[in-house]
Order: sequence, then structure tokens, then C-alpha cells
Amino acid sequence: MNILEELTWRGLISDCTDTAELSKRSSSGMLTLYCGFDPTADSLHVGSLVPLLGLRRFQLCGHRPIAVAGGATGSIGDPSGKAAERQLLSRESLSNNIERLKGQLSNWLDFGDAPNAAKLLDNADWTAPVTLLEFLRDIGKHFTVNMMVAKESVRARMEDRESGISYTEFSYMLLQALDFFHLCKEQECELQIGGSDQWGNITAGIDLCRKKLGRQVYGLTLPLITNTDGTKFGKTESGAVWLDSNKTSVYRFYQFWMRTDDRDAIRYLKFFTFLTRDEINELERSHQERPEARDAHRALAKSVTALIHGETAANEAIGASEVLFGGGLDGISEGIFREIASEVPSTTVEGSKFDGDGMPLVELLVSVELSQSKGQARKDVTGGGIYVNNVRESDPLRTLQRDSFLFGKFLLLRKGKRNYAVVEAK
Repeated sequence: MNILEELTWRGLISDCTDTAELSKRSSSGMLTLYCGFDPTADSLHVGSLVPLLGLRRFQLCGHRPIAVAGGATGSIGDPSGKAAERQLLSRESLSNNIERLKGQLSNWLDFGDAPNAAKLLDNADWTAPVTLLEFLRDIGKHFTVNMMVAKESVRARMEDRESGISYTEFSYMLLQALDFFHLCKEQECELQIGGSDQWGNITAGIDLCRKKLGRQVYGLTLPLITNTDGTKFGKTESGAVWLDSNKTSVYRFYQFWMRTDDRDAIRYLKFFTFLTRDEINELERSHQERPEARDAHRALAKSVTALIHGETAANEAIGASEVLFGGGLDGISEGIFREIASEVPSTTVEGSKFDGDGMPLVELLVSVELSQSKGQARKDVTGGGIYVNNVRESDPLRTLQRDSFLFGKFLLLRKGKRNYAVVEAK
């Protein structure tokens, strides 16, 4: 399938400068394209996945992707889609973020020895040596203020009398245009992709390549994702969902996709996975017939988690999720169990209480507030509603010793299907 046909089927084309010509060009041989990623944080987040995976999709179709870390543009701040000016990052923070992003970007593109091997570049390398006078003379003279003001990203801010737009952010468009010009000249780059809020910046670069190089180049934007209910994609109560497992754990990352609204599940399978058309169509049929089975959600969560964190980490996250639905604890690592513990009420108990004869289970159930009294706890146990480490306990006289603890320090108690408590021995 031609790459544009693939992107169209997946709903991943927002705007394109010349779809017919780009389709013809991409079908005729290897095409070099680029996408920029500004280092506004020390990790990419799930909102960055659509353009990042866009580069990967092009590479899988035989084209050569360039990922640009915005060491120059990131120091300015893109006004696109922003209601107010960003806080400028310190040089130290910017340098740290760039190094972290370079490592992440290299995880999902093939930088090997193939003819279409990806490249990872920093736009500060070609922007920093340019003097202000050179920039104004060689780049600025090709743009009228009228044209720049007409761009949506600029016009929207100018119409807001409260925030307005600084000269710094106003200049961002020219810096991004310089990137396209440089990559076209030095790397034979013919296509820039980005989110739909980048359309004005991309077309500015196309104009510059035409005026200074006489080259026909192309622009393609991908949709900015919003949830069906209108909420911002990638945001949770605890903040953004990051690709760095130190900022968003693998378990929480997996759960983010599992909690996808039913109305978004198939759409996200097309956007964020590399499952085939037949596989997604089959999941769509299953989703329509039995949405309660959540086959589409599981396929989505596993595919994206494995893509970002690897198969092993994805399987551990699946195992942890199954634990909270009554599954066994075999093979669960301490790190994953700690993730489980972070999702349910936890209580710390003095470890010495589990020495000798141990601590009565009914007493512990009251202590962690799974039962209101010892009498109720005995009824809960004899009624078959109490589980210790997800194993049903029927003896109301059961005591718990240290050898009952997972990893020597944790107990997982459950009442019924969904009421959990973690006990940590100190």
C-alpha cells in the first residue's frame, strides 16, 4: 500500500500541500522527510506519538526519516496552539532535555546501515552559527509581515489583547522555515510532517525552499488528537502520560490505554499501532458485537505498551492488571507489585506482629478497614469473600506469619471482587 493510502485509511492526514503530486513522488522512490520535536520537557509524551510514529510509518514504506531535536527552536518556543507565551528554558535545562529526547527518538526509528536509515539532528548545529544580520538578510527578506500575520498561529495570538505575541515567538516561523531550507539543501529532504497546528510553519518552509532553491517540496500534517468526549488527549488527573517509564510507569502507561473511551478504541488502534487493516477490522467487528469483552482495548494497550517499552514490560503490565481482577501473583516482580500497591489503599504494620504465632487474619482485616469488626471479618472469611494474595481463605482462625508476605514485605488482601488492600510490614 502506498504510504499516503495507508495514512488516509488510518485517518492520519489533516492537510497536505499537493496530495496527488506527493503520492506520485512517494511511489517513485525513496523520499527523505523530517519532523521536529522541541525539547520543552525531558521526555516525549503520548501526544508526540502521532508524528513520531508517522516517521516510522514512512520508514517502513522505504523512505528515509530525519528526526530533528529543536535545540534552536526549543529555546524560542512555538506559539502554535498556545494561548500565552511559554516560559523560556534555561540553557542547562534545554541541553538536558535535548540529550534525553535524542535517546528516546533513537528507540523507535531504525538508525542502522540501510539506504533509508534514519538520522537524528539538532537544529542548533546549523542555526547557532548564523548571525542576526545574516538571518535578516538571507531568510527574513523572503517573508512579508503581511504573510506572517495571516498565519493562524500568529493571528490568533495577535487578536488576544491580553497576551499578544512577542517578537521572539513571532520569529519562530522563520526559524522553522530555515530548518526545512537547510535540510532540503544538505539532506535532499523533500517533505516535512507535523501536527495540524504546524501548518503555517510548514508552508513557510515550503515557500523558502521554492524561493531560495527553486525546489518543489511538500508538507503534510497529522491530526491533533482529542478524545471523543472533547477532553485533551494524553492528559490524566495526575498530568501528562510520558514515554519515559521514570515519569509514567509502564503499568500506568498500559492502564491509560485500557481506559480509552469505547468510542475511541478503534480510532486509536489505527492511530497508534502497526496492526494491519485485517487485524483492526476484525477487532472492530468484535468491538461492535461484544464491547464488554474489551478485545480492542487489550489489543491497543498491549500493542502501544510493547512498542514503547518492549514486550517483556508489556507482559508484566498485563500481569499486574490481571492481579487486580483476581489473577494469580506468579511471576510478578516486586517493581510491578509496587505499581499495584500504588493503585489500592495501603497500610503499614509493624513487622514484629507477624513473628511467632503471627497476626490473626480477622484482626488484620479490621485494621485495613476491609471489615468493620472482627465478627464481620469472621463472617466475610467463612462466606468465602476474603482472599490473601488472591487465594481464597476460608479459615476464620487463620494467622499470618512473615512467610505469607510477598518479597518478604507485602500482603495483598481482597474482599469480594474489587475491594483491595495492601499491607506492608515494617
